[in-house]
Formats: sequence, C-alpha cells, structure tokens
Amino acid sequence: MKKILASTMMLATFALAGCTTTGATNNSTGTAIGTANEIGMNVFRAAIDNQCRSQIEKQNAWRVASVAMTEAQQESVKTNVCGCVSEQAPQQVTIVELGNAAIDSQYRTQLVAQVVAKSLQSCYTSFVQ
Repeated sequence: MKKILASTMMLATFALAGCTTTGATNNSTGTAIGTANEIGMNVFRAAIDNQCRSQIEKQNAWRVASVAMTEAQQESVKTNVCGCVSEQAPQQVTIVELGNAAIDSQYRTQLVAQVVAKSLQSCYTSFVQ
C-alpha cells in the first residue's frame, strides 16, 4: 500500500509540474503529462488488480469453482479475470476521479471498490464458462 501511495504522490507531482509551465512553447510538457497519466493509470490498475484478487476469493461462485481446480488453475483464472477487470478500469473513470484518487486515499479506496464491483462479475463469468 505504501508503494501505491508513493507512486500516486509521484503522479500528482508530475501532474502539478506540468501545470507550472509558462506560456512559452514546451513540447516536453505534453510528454510529461502523458507520462504522469500513464504512471497514474498503472498505479490505478495495480490497485484494481489487488482489490479484484481479494474480492474474487470472497465470492461463493469462486469458492465452488476453485474446489475442482489446482492452485495453478486458480491462479490462471484469477490472472485472467483480474486482467479483464484492470483493462476495463480506465473506461470507467475520468481524469478528475483519478486526480481525486491521487490526493485522497479514502476516495481512492472507494473508487477502486466501485470499479471492481462494476466489472468483476462479468469478467468472472466470461472466463469460468
């Protein structure tokens, strides 16, 4: 969690640094903002993956299905399902929400839980069938 917080703070620093440029033309500003956005999305996806793995184990359907699987098969399903959830995550949040999540850890926790809840069941169903 400390790594996620540190990465989030770095994202906020990059984003704010991009806002402090003068009116002069600066081609690297767009690159810096793009890089900050990419870092932020990677941090967000990691948080989504962690939350997904936690939530998938709490579902009754997982408990029933996992009985018939080896550990390798369970890990494969988790990786596929949570990869699906992580891929859908960017389409479910706005840049404003990501900015708020970078600043407020409680908001970040709520946002991650909300995104996982929206897509976990559909992703799980598509991989278990």
